[in-house]
Order: sequence, then structure tokens, then C-alpha cells
Amino acid sequence: MSTKPKIFTRQYLLLCFSSFLFFSSFNMLIPELPDYLSSMGGEDYKGLIIGIFTLTAGLSRPFSGKLTDTWGRVPVMMVGALVCVLCGFFYPLVNTVFLFLFLRLIHGFSTGFKPTGTAAFIADVVPVTRRGEAMGIYGFVTSTGMAFGPYMGSWIAEQFNLDALFYTSSAFAFLSVAILVSMKETLPPEKREGLSLASFKVKWNDIFHPAIWPVAVVVFLSTFGYGAVLTLTPDLSKVHGLENKGIYFLIFTLASLLTRILGGKISDKKGRVNVLIAGALIMVLALGLTSVTSHVYYFYLGGFFFGIAWGIISPSYQAWTVDLCTEETRGRAVATMYIALEAGIGSGAILPMFLYNNKPEQIGWAFQLCLLMAAFAFIFLMWYKRKYKVA
Repeated sequence: MSTKPKIFTRQYLLLCFSSFLFFSSFNMLIPELPDYLSSMGGEDYKGLIIGIFTLTAGLSRPFSGKLTDTWGRVPVMMVGALVCVLCGFFYPLVNTVFLFLFLRLIHGFSTGFKPTGTAAFIADVVPVTRRGEAMGIYGFVTSTGMAFGPYMGSWIAEQFNLDALFYTSSAFAFLSVAILVSMKETLPPEKREGLSLASFKVKWNDIFHPAIWPVAVVVFLSTFGYGAVLTLTPDLSKVHGLENKGIYFLIFTLASLLTRILGGKISDKKGRVNVLIAGALIMVLALGLTSVTSHVYYFYLGGFFFGIAWGIISPSYQAWTVDLCTEETRGRAVATMYIALEAGIGSGAILPMFLYNNKPEQIGWAFQLCLLMAAFAFIFLMWYKRKYKVA
């Protein structure tokens, strides 16, 4: 009798635990950073908290993608996690808007490196036939960290102070690094190159992998709303009179746990595009509900459906990326996907702020813009499915 290929190997489980700590580390800061920046007189720059973070994350992707394919998956992940360790210690020392934004710029390198190496590592250690399922399980773990982090971060800030929050963030990242040290590199020895100046010379094909262009389009359009959620839901929480600004994050990430494993598994059987179409449609509904500020129940429902949509979309586009590239260009393909993700999140963090303009009565308009972008993702996927006759 044939046995089902295994997903839960020691390497995979260690990676999941390390990623849980990593995502908890930098996400626990998000709900408290807008008020922290405002206390320095930087209220008008709140959109840059996420926008400038994603800028360096996106700019570093071509380098991390190339290094993942030449230097190794584990060292690239370690670089990303170490940046989080260091930044946690420096946040308490900054006291001006400029220094704060500069530190956010440096902090962005963490997500420019760690997830790129992680996605390639997962593709190396899981069976092809269960790739979507494996990405879904991994997403389940990281979503748990993303839910746990903001809620815990707000609790620490309320019970202790912001310095305690920053040092806790650093400690979580340090534990993530400690796990990575014990992991075995999956890039074959014959493909590894020593680290040199040539390693940092990137060409156009290191920046954009043409085979995954449809993934890049979908990722950009569907993550635009995610950028607004990260930036604006702390303010929207205050509009609804909620003391803990991490509640929306908790609701949407817990909701995403319901669909991540199932969504990835279904995409293995029914096709990535079909699952992404369903996810985009639910995201339109979620952002529409979030844009309604007349009652807190719409806020909760918006977070719930946003989590359902994100849980469906995220593992599907990650698996689709790996499907469309070759093994030799896996790191660069993943980097391209993440460049689109950072561009979407960064744009979603900054552009809706012009509609909001720090006026509570206008915050719904910002989420309606995000709704429009999600609708474009749905339309594009329907067109792509019909034109290329794919599932």
C-alpha cells in the first residue's frame, strides 16, 4: 500500500515554530506604534509606519531572493530575524520622528529576508502534491503569531510600558534565531556560493521573474487592503471606543486560521485560481463591512471575513508562485512575489491615508478604496481563468 507523503518532518516543525516567534515579534508592535509616533509629533506620518517598513522589505527582496538561491535558505532567514532582535533594543532610544522612521526603514529588512528564505525552505522539504496544504499549515502557524503578537503587545503596553513591549519583541526574535541555528540547510552544497560582493549584484531577472506575473498582479491588488488594515485599524478601533487596539488583528487572524489549511488543501485539488477567486470575492465583502463605521458589529464582522479571505488567498498564491517557477529559480520567484506583496501593503498603508486625513468621519472612505482594489483582483482572476483556461 502506498503511504501519503509526510509534511510534519523535524525540519518543517522547527521552521514553523521559528516563524511563529518571528511574526509575533514584529507584529506585537503594530497596534502601539501609531500613538508612539504621534507622541513625538508625527501624527501626519502614521501611514509611513507600515509604508516605509515595506519599502525596505521590497527593496531587499531581489538580494534576499538571489542569496536564497546561492548562499542558502537558513542564513538568509537568520539575517532577517537578527534585524528584529537589534531593532527591538533601539526603539526605546529614539525620540524624534526622523529617527523613528529611520529605524522602521531598517526594521523592514527583517521581512525582506526571513519570509523569502522560509518559502524556499518549505518548498524544499514538503512533497509537491501537498504543497498548498503545507503552505496552509505554515500560514496557520504564522497567523497564530500575527494574532497573538498584537494582542499581547497591547496588553504589555497597558500593563507595563512601551519599553517592555520593545524588549519583549526583541526577545521573541532572539528565540527565533536560536531555533534557526539548529536547522539543516536544504540548498544542495554544489549550488552554494560563498558570500561576496558579486552576491549583491542583481539583474532584472533577480527583481522580476516573468513566469509569475499573474501571481504578482493578484498579490498586489489583494494586499492593498492588508496595508490599510495594518495602518488604520488602530485608529478605527478608537473610533469604535475600543481600548485594546489589537482586537481587529486578533479577530481577523483567528478567522484566517479557520481557512488557511483548508484553503491550501483545496487549492491542491481544485486549482489555485479557483480558490483565489473565492478569496477575492470574500475580501470585497470584508472591506465593505469594515468601511461601515456606524456600529462596532460591522467592525467585528469585517475583521472576521477579512481573516477568512486572507486565509484562503495567502497559501494559494504562495503555492502558485512555486508551481510556476523552476527549482533553480525558486528563491528569486518567491522574492518577486514578495516584492508585489510589499508594494501592495506599502501602497495600501499610504494612499488611503489621503482619504482619511486623520478625520474619523472619513476613515470609511479609505477602506472603500481598498474594496475597489480587491474587486479588481476578482475581475483579473476571472479574466485570467477564461483566457488561459486554468483552474
